[in-house]
Order: sequence, then C-alpha cells, then structure tokens
Amino acid sequence: MANTSIAEGAEAPDFSLQGSDGKKHSLSEYRGKYLVLYFYPKDNTPGCTIEARGFTAHASDIRALGAEIVGVSKDTIDSHAKFVEKQNLGITLLSDPESTTIKAYGAYGNRGIFGVGTLRKTFIVSPDGKIAKIFDKVKPVGHAEEVISALKKLKQHS
Repeated sequence: MANTSIAEGAEAPDFSLQGSDGKKHSLSEYRGKYLVLYFYPKDNTPGCTIEARGFTAHASDIRALGAEIVGVSKDTIDSHAKFVEKQNLGITLLSDPESTTIKAYGAYGNRGIFGVGTLRKTFIVSPDGKIAKIFDKVKPVGHAEEVISALKKLKQHS
C-alpha cells in the first residue's frame, strides 16, 4: 500500500481502534476538543518509552489546553496493557494490528535500518476534525513540550 500523505488543513482520517482502556475509540468521540494523535513504532522500546512517558508527565498540561492524547502502534492490546502497566502511563494507546490507520495518516514507511514500519509522527487534530499540525520525524525527548507549545499557538489563533 502506498504511503498516503496528508496535509495540514485536510480532514483527519477516521479510525475505530481498540484501546488499552478496554474501549473502542474513533475520531468522532474527540469532536469539540483537540486530539494529539501520535504514532510510534513499538511498545517498551527506548524511544517509544521516552515519548510515552513524556506525554504522561505532561498529560495534565495538555488536557488543560483542551486536548486529549492518544498513541497508536500496531502492537496488540495485550502488549499495550503491559506497556501501560510497566511504565505507569496515563494515556490511552490504540492497537492498529493491520496498520490501516497508521497508513491512512501517512505514518508508515521506510525506517532505515529498522526496515519498513510505523514512523514516529504526531498529528494535532482540531476540534472540527481537521489536521491542525503535523510533526514529522519526531524526536522523543522534549516532544511533549513541542506539542504543548503548538497547542498554545493553535488556541491563540482559534
């Protein structure tokens, strides 16, 4: 499947994925607030752990800005549950085993020495369901702070 590329301002692709909280989640449930939708390669790996712990540490700041945080990888719900428990994460992780949503957001491609798979990308979806901001080639350290800064700017201009 070709890597789809979506641009800021485009309609965010819908999804319906099982979450680490035992519920199914879709884009529509986040209407009316910002959604920080981040894609990551694999549970319990160094970079992904840094990123997830960063989002957990800043979850209250992000939620205070009217946003919710959701991570997506192709890992199983069982893997997500272990990751959440082991790292004491305070965010919802969604399982996309077929990479359907990952590909719809263009977060699938060549990962260099790691082969083809999920790319580390983050999207801020606006309250009306449009892509408000895209972070390409995310560096895990300090990423949550970058997202907070972007959310503050978006809220100033809304």
